[in-house]
Amino acid sequence: MTTSPNLERELRDPLVPHSIQVLKSGQAPSGAFVASPEFTVYSYAWLRDGAFCAHALDVVGEHEGAAAWHAWVVRSIELHRGMIESATRRVAGGETPAPETMPPARYTLDGALEYPADADDLWPNFQVDGYGMWLWSLERHLDGRGLVPSLAAAVELVAAYLEASWRLKCFNCWEELDGGEHASTLGAAYAGLAAATRLLGDERWQKAANLVRTELLARYVANGRFKRGANDQRLDASLLWLGAPFAVLPADDPLISATVEGVRYELTGPAGGVYRFRGDTYYGGGEWLLLTSSLAWHDAVSDNPSGAEAAQKWVRAQVLGNGDMPEQVTGSAQEPAMIEPWVRRWGPVATPLLWSHAMYLIAEAARA
Repeated sequence: MTTSPNLERELRDPLVPHSIQVLKSGQAPSGAFVASPEFTVYSYAWLRDGAFCAHALDVVGEHEGAAAWHAWVVRSIELHRGMIESATRRVAGGETPAPETMPPARYTLDGALEYPADADDLWPNFQVDGYGMWLWSLERHLDGRGLVPSLAAAVELVAAYLEASWRLKCFNCWEELDGGEHASTLGAAYAGLAAATRLLGDERWQKAANLVRTELLARYVANGRFKRGANDQRLDASLLWLGAPFAVLPADDPLISATVEGVRYELTGPAGGVYRFRGDTYYGGGEWLLLTSSLAWHDAVSDNPSGAEAAQKWVRAQVLGNGDMPEQVTGSAQEPAMIEPWVRRWGPVATPLLWSHAMYLIAEAARA
């Protein structure tokens, strides 16, 4: 829950107060954060996006909004405790449950399960990473304060689910399967289990976290750096999170450093924005603001202020006239021919994307 000591300086950047307002305006009365209020298909609340949104509010001192989100998560989890406990038992018993029976990556703003009207256009909704990200964000929010019994019960429930499910093949943070094994998913599971250790004072969860880290080091490293998947040699910008904030290894560890430099030189577009991965075709596979701020975050905590400023400068240059930040920009798209098909299908690129604003705030706070 640590607040940046230089909040006054940050607030002189007009994008900081506007980004705070975007997050607060995008928070439903329930406490959930909508992914993007103007983009119909992002009208749900992802645990992943929300974890970073809540953390962003915490680092700028808006703790009440962050607390409301964590309370929404607990209510949503408890509403589906039976589903989570059943999935945990079945996986621990050696089953591989059908994805649709697993706890979802996203909920409605009221914490219910998603039931899209168009059954032919269902999104994948089995992702383990969001549950780990919630525990990571919760520990940061509590900042050393103890757990009340109801909160401890929810943390225990999610930690047990992560311990059982992290080995399952699932969709990644980009809603893509690609073999079902992803380093960023394991990084989030590690962070969540390590957070549960400290929140609950139970070393059982650290032992589980260490198994996740062992798996990452054994199967997700090639040529001296992390790779996207166990059988996918590509870089993915989500690998930035293995250092900051998930701390699978220290930010200055050679493996983390080599991975970050790979992202910087192989996944950075001509103007300075960061791509998700090579071969991306979603809206042409453009440069993502939230990932560019993720690079800034790493540089800020790794004593590379010039790198952090360069990344944030690029992000600021992509902001619309009203201060809103899109999900990605397509001026240097990898596959320009794929922009129009997505626009026809879903409309223009999601704007504002709360996650973009959140990562900008987090990186600015880290630089302060």
